[in-house]
Amino acid sequence: MKLNILLGCLILLFASCKDDTDDNQGGYIPVPASIDIPVIFNTLLPAPSIPVDNPLTEEGIALGRKLFFDTALSADNTLSCAGCHRPTQGFSDQQQFSIGITGEQGVRNSMPLVNLAWNTTNSFNWDGSAQTIEQQILGPVTNPVEMNNTWENVVATLSVDADYTLEFEQAFSTTLITKELVTKAIAQFIRTIVSGDSKFDRHLRNEATLSPLEAEGLAVFLDEDRGDCFHCHGSPSNPLWTDNDFHNNGLDETFTDLGLGQFTGDPNQFGLFKSGSLRNLAYTAPYMHDGRFETLDEVINHYSEGLVFSETIDPLMKSVAQGGVQLSPEDKAALKAFLLSLSDPNLANNPAYQGPN
Repeated sequence: MKLNILLGCLILLFASCKDDTDDNQGGYIPVPASIDIPVIFNTLLPAPSIPVDNPLTEEGIALGRKLFFDTALSADNTLSCAGCHRPTQGFSDQQQFSIGITGEQGVRNSMPLVNLAWNTTNSFNWDGSAQTIEQQILGPVTNPVEMNNTWENVVATLSVDADYTLEFEQAFSTTLITKELVTKAIAQFIRTIVSGDSKFDRHLRNEATLSPLEAEGLAVFLDEDRGDCFHCHGSPSNPLWTDNDFHNNGLDETFTDLGLGQFTGDPNQFGLFKSGSLRNLAYTAPYMHDGRFETLDEVINHYSEGLVFSETIDPLMKSVAQGGVQLSPEDKAALKAFLLSLSDPNLANNPAYQGPN
């Protein structure tokens, strides 16, 4: 009799635990997902960096995509993440400074959100002020010159939407919406944004041939006595086309925006900004952290004859005493042709990166 009673209690306890688990998961288990990785990336790069506490799932990515294009994240329901990171513009903004909901402008150009899953330096934003994509997402929502909202208001808005309640339950096994889950979902979507189908990528896959001008431009890019670009922006062996590190590239003698130094407080890092990827330059103008250069020709001219000295100038700017690398007009034309070959015309048309219908 005692044994039967004990067995009965154990069965009830097991059933109670099982029911609690089922209630927590809503009876739905998210489907694991992965990034569609280009062959060249698989060959030359380490695996994408996916946080243990935010694995990719089909439901999480779909939810993040919806949130990325949803203006409900802004205080007046007029601005979404995609408002400053447009797929047609390489997930950046062709305005020098994006305009927030109050009509104010920021002080930095919108960074492209492409291939961020391979950022192994664990530093994001122009100044390295975010250590993860999840952290990077937090700021724009509350920034008074961007979305000018509060996370409490965002959560309240999403929580009364029955569709979102279901989608969060399917993605994260809970109907309790939090800012942490919002940022996790958007980060999942951003990690899937991959650009790896430029003409140069097709050239590496033996599917296209560089023109003589583009091929010469690559030679200029890799030549330390001419372009000397590869130290900060990689080479064909680094398909990210950035070292994801921070440099003072000779833009100013003094700084009003301290860049990395503004975040760390280290004077030796004043004026250091993250190297932008050279991918999709055909779509991501204007250029530099403050969008000061409207054209790619201006960028090339800067490195050719526009460098200026400051106390934190990067040692890689070896020709600063001469004002730059002093490219010939022919070298400039070739370099520009090569750089444009790194643009991916299919990025903007990829249905996986479009807003919900």
